[in-house]
Amino acid sequence: MSLLEIEKIDTSYGDVQVIFELSLTVDKKEVVSIIGGNGAGKSTLLRTISGLMKTNAGRISFDGRDIHNQPPENIVTQGVVHVPEGRRLFPLMTVKDNLLVGAYNKRARADVQQTLEEVYELLPRLAERQSQLAMTLSGGEQQMVAIGRGLMAKPQLLMLDEPSLGLAPILIKDIFETVRKIADHGTTVLMVEQDVRHSLSLSDRGYVLEHGRVVMEGKAADLIDDPHIKKAYLGL
Repeated sequence: MSLLEIEKIDTSYGDVQVIFELSLTVDKKEVVSIIGGNGAGKSTLLRTISGLMKTNAGRISFDGRDIHNQPPENIVTQGVVHVPEGRRLFPLMTVKDNLLVGAYNKRARADVQQTLEEVYELLPRLAERQSQLAMTLSGGEQQMVAIGRGLMAKPQLLMLDEPSLGLAPILIKDIFETVRKIADHGTTVLMVEQDVRHSLSLSDRGYVLEHGRVVMEGKAADLIDDPHIKKAYLGL
């Protein structure tokens, strides 16, 4: 049984359907990438899994439990944590206080100090910056705070939406190294990412979305070498 199982879901914004009969799975300790062009439905998929949007049809289960259309706070408590695009930090709060916001659910509050120390060990730059206001950090550091805040919720599955968006190339490298560390520590990762080459390079498997449908899936190494992927997403 996979950790996350999605079976033929439909999702709409009002009368406009965005996701059509989409199915995918994520196994424990995998890194899985979702790739596709703008408007393919990638962010909508993550928002649907995390309960921010409702499905019109289909089923989503996590660790054997039905979670589709549950309130987002219930889904977080069960171990699914969504780090949205755009960081969304509290700019006038310190790094430490931004991290602590992530530990609001009951399961995370019980071990908050230990989890904070683990996040600092994984992301030592955040320990160095813990007393700084979030607004004073670089873009890459702010993204690390957003990821660290997600980790404070003690996820089994961490979903990342465009973690490298808007960052300089040297900072993108740092972000992907961070994702690799998170995976190596045993957290399952589902990632939407515009940098297809980097995301597939650190992933086990990938899914390609076009117009709200899965049009291709497979091992990440095979997708990197696929002629369609090379032409459509790698510019080769």
